[in-house]
Amino acid sequence: QVQLVESGGGLVQPGGSLGLSCAASGSIPSIAIMGWYRRFQDKERELVASMDSGGRTTYADSVKDRFTISRDKAKITVDLQMNSLKLEDTAVYYCYASTWSQNLYWGQGAQVTVSS
Repeated sequence: QVQLVESGGGLVQPGGSLGLSCAASGSIPSIAIMGWYRRFQDKERELVASMDSGGRTTYADSVKDRFTISRDKAKITVDLQMNSLKLEDTAVYYCYASTWSQNLYWGQGAQVTVSS
């Protein structure tokens, strides 16, 4: 079992920056990949960024060069630094962890609102 607790997010103006953090607990060695999804108001979901245990990252085209995912050495936390935010980045952001046995765990979600 893996538990994920998110922090961060909030309200920011276009062009601003926000950070999200996700702390994992429980069966840490079982985690293969950690990352972030977001769900837009129309319920569409998008994989934002992920990082595997080897440090390889993937990003959605919509956030490349603006968002950065990172994990601490102990692989307990995964952070998402979001720069140059746009109106269309407004969504609920969910941290997730995928284990080697392909179980999927989710954080509680954090609202990110970009508005002028």
